[in-house]
Amino acid sequence: MEHYTLSRKNMADLLHSLNGQHDKTPVMILKEAWLLTNKEEMSSLITSGIPPIFEKVLKHTKNEIGFSINEIVSLGNQIEYTQLSPSAVQNWVKRDIKELVGRPQIGKKYNVDQATMLLIVEDLKSSLDFDSIRKILTLIFNNPEDRSDDVIHPIDLYSAYAAVFEKLHHHPLPTVDGSCSMNEWIEQFVHTECRNILPAFNQLKEEQMDAVLNVLILSSLSVQAAYYQSAAKHYGYAALFMQEK
Repeated sequence: MEHYTLSRKNMADLLHSLNGQHDKTPVMILKEAWLLTNKEEMSSLITSGIPPIFEKVLKHTKNEIGFSINEIVSLGNQIEYTQLSPSAVQNWVKRDIKELVGRPQIGKKYNVDQATMLLIVEDLKSSLDFDSIRKILTLIFNNPEDRSDDVIHPIDLYSAYAAVFEKLHHHPLPTVDGSCSMNEWIEQFVHTECRNILPAFNQLKEEQMDAVLNVLILSSLSVQAAYYQSAAKHYGYAALFMQEK
């Protein structure tokens, strides 16, 4: 059976679209993601079935969409190299990052910005503990109930480092400088790409630019760490499977 997996860039585009900030509809973005991943006609999607969380997104007609914790987990688990659990995310919003996410903004459900914040935290916890995550993210995010005072919006941060990871994992390898190791090259590549993104945030002060740059680099490298963790688990499970009698 084909898998319906989104890259982080796909997810960033989808989140922007759900917030009315993208020129493509959620349907268009999900179609493109399917065709890119599976190289098949859309008819094969009918056979495989659409994940329930995407059915919710496709049926959405209101101005603002809300997600339960379980729905945010389902949404997140459609992203490559991501593995969320409802119990863990429930603990995050009640205790670990309560002040970053805030209370549900759409009745008993969380809005797109809050869902995005949880996806960011999932990526950062590949490298940081929760205390560090709180300190880092409060450099650029303020009151979760009023996003107007943030240095940048959660979706903009997610979209920015998703674009860096997209180039690192889904684009052809550029010419590599033979004078440095592959690890050094990856780090330099991430630094360069993050700096290239900064002009998009031209409304920021210099000290805010520095904070955003550091969080961007950190987030990009954390996603890379999540990729390595996922790859290591894959080979670990394969080794154990081969030993089964």
